[in-house]
Parts: sequence; structure tokens; C-alpha cells
Amino acid sequence: MHQAVEKILIVAKPNDAEAASVRSAMTAFLAGRGVEFDACEHRPDSCLEEDLPSGPYDLVMVLGGDGTFIGTARRLLHLRAPFMGVNLGRVGFLAQLRPDGWLPWLETALADGVEVEERLVLAYDVVRNGRPIHSGLAVNDLVVSRGELARLIRLGVEADGVAISSMRADGLIVSTPTGSSAYGVSAGGPLLHTGLKVFCATPVCPFLNGFKPMVFPQETEVVVRVEERGGEVYLTEDGQSVTGLRHGDEVAIRRAEAPLHVVDLGPGAYYDKLKKHGFLTER
Repeated sequence: MHQAVEKILIVAKPNDAEAASVRSAMTAFLAGRGVEFDACEHRPDSCLEEDLPSGPYDLVMVLGGDGTFIGTARRLLHLRAPFMGVNLGRVGFLAQLRPDGWLPWLETALADGVEVEERLVLAYDVVRNGRPIHSGLAVNDLVVSRGELARLIRLGVEADGVAISSMRADGLIVSTPTGSSAYGVSAGGPLLHTGLKVFCATPVCPFLNGFKPMVFPQETEVVVRVEERGGEVYLTEDGQSVTGLRHGDEVAIRRAEAPLHVVDLGPGAYYDKLKKHGFLTER
């Protein structure tokens, strides 16, 4: 999908000198070109609230690391605007541009527009005694895991109402294709191409290896039930927020209504990232 770029939202990592510097240079460049833009920081009291007054936007530029990119994408998913990140963090798997590379890229984007890729996002509800008590979105993954004690927990897994496993493990990771290269692949799960409309469930150190990583079509609803009666169990959303779970709680996971739109730099960029971070090797 092709997208012309006429109005831009800039979201910067807060309390970060490098992000502030790039933001200042970027806003000066856009102002000089007469391009409409808004700018804010990724924090609760910023312009990232649901009622953005001055959209819509044709592009969201995220200045920070992958954590800033993921948090911003979750909160601004409803804008349905494509995201592009300037990497100011350590990894830079999602934030694709180098700090010294945003200017030539942005000049080209303003002149020619951008190509946009749709990526699957997960929505979930935590259900307790038949009632939802917490809901959210995950760009990367959802992890149901044990607490501080080094003990296994028992989890039940259903797919579209069909019981498929009751396992003992350290936890279970449910990953989007975007997030499959993170915790999921480290736990032995598959590397999913970001263009696929699927998601994956990967156990963490399962006892007797009784549950293999499974890939589900995007229309599937997966329910993870806490069958553990003792000990702590937690749900972690994108590695950024944690919800405590009780015995009998269910985490119902499905495809979110809105996909994540990401600027597509072509197939070579994706495979270059995999090579750079050691997922693929060349002889």
C-alpha cells in the first residue's frame, strides 16, 4: 500500500538528550519545508492520549529504541498511520533508521511517499470468574509466566474452544510475527515473517517437552488458563506492563481489529535485520 506524506506526528523518548536533539533538528527541517507536523514525548501526559485533536497523520516518526516504538505503536494504533522509527536504543530491530539517516530518508518520503506494510497485533482480555477485568494490546508478545520462585506452573491452552494442552512449564509466550524474533525465538519458537497473518504459542522450558511451539491462523482465539493453585503467575504485555493472575483466570487472546502499519523498506531490509542480529548467517 502506498501512502503520500503530508502531515507528520513526531514522538520522542522522554528525558533523552539524543531524542531531544533529533526532535529539534527534525521539527526545524519540517518547518523549513512548510510541512504540517505535531511533536510530543512518549509519556502519559503527552499528546499520545486517545483524543488527539489535530490528526489524522500520514506518518508517525518515533525517536527512541524498540521499547519506545512498541509503546507508542500500542497507544496510537487507532490512528492507522504508518510508523517509522529512528533508532536511539541498543537493538534497533523495529526502529529502522540510524540517527544520521533520517534526513535523506524523510526528504525522499516527502517527495515520493512511502510503502506501508500491515502487521498483525494481538488483543487480549483477562477473564476472572467469567468477567473481563483487564484488556490490552500486544505488538510483540504476551507472556504468562511464573513468579520469582523457580517452580513450574500448570497452564491449560485452548484454541477456538478446543482444549489442546494442559502443561507444566516456566510459562507460555504468544507472539506476533513482529515479536517472534524476540523472546519467542529465544525459547525455541519459530521465526515468523512479519508479513504473515498468524501468531505463535511457544512454551518456556516445558516439563517432559509436552507442548511444541504452535502457529495459529489469525482468526483463532487462544485461551490460556491458569491451572496452578499455588505460587505467583503473571501476564506480561510486550515486556512493559505486568498483571497478576490467580488460579482459574483466563487470558483470551485474538487478533486486534486494527493492524499495525509500518513503513516498508522492501524485502531486503527485513533480511538484512535478521543477518545483522545473527538470525541468518552467510558463508
